Amino acid sequence: MSPSPDLAANEREILAWARRAAEQGARVVNFPETALTGYVFDSFAKLDLSAVEAALERLHQAATELGLGLIVGAPQPGPKPGRLHNSAVALLADGRRLTYHKMNLVEQERAWFEAGQESLCFELEGSKLGVMICRDQSHPALAAALAAQGARVIFLCCAHYYPLAEARLKQLKNLALPVARAVENGVYVCKANAVGCNQGLVNLGGSVIVDPNGIVARQAGENRPELLLAEAELAAPPLWKA
Repeated sequence: MSPSPDLAANEREILAWARRAAEQGARVVNFPETALTGYVFDSFAKLDLSAVEAALERLHQAATELGLGLIVGAPQPGPKPGRLHNSAVALLADGRRLTYHKMNLVEQERAWFEAGQESLCFELEGSKLGVMICRDQSHPALAAALAAQGARVIFLCCAHYYPLAEARLKQLKNLALPVARAVENGVYVCKANAVGCNQGLVNLGGSVIVDPNGIVARQAGENRPELLLAEAELAAPPLWKA
């Protein structure tokens, strides 16, 4: 999706995609980093966290009614007043709400965010799933830790905003890293990245679903919102482990 600074508009778009995915049989839908608020730089310090919380509550109710899980990027309160976590919130149809705080921050994020300290791996419908956020993809140890906890799918929420020339230069890297994390650990990696422009920067999309053999099963384009769907064969080992 293309998140904006308008929280209400982002909530409507998340809900619209969730409904569309549910109609096509999805069990879990992953959204980009800070999808609910937009990646708003200095405005993170001015977020109305009560409005963020209310929107998450409504989305959780919708997830319950639709019978699927939503993984939504949304800043959450940090350990100190005035500080935040860059978080991904898993809103599950069985009523559970689980939160992962990004552990590997980019330098500019440290002005607003505190790094998380714990990974998130949870069970859903008999399979274990993990969550990572953006720069986490550059750190093999986190994906390995999730796989060691039994994760068969890792959901990766991203917002790769750069100056245009840098965005072009980093496109291959931002595809290669989820492929590497998938094949290293024998897991699916489902990467949701934003698209569009944001405060003078551009995001060239490229959301992907990578299978445990490192094969790109689905890939989005670079300039419009898309829904990627794939079936995960969670009972079968990856080919290279057979």
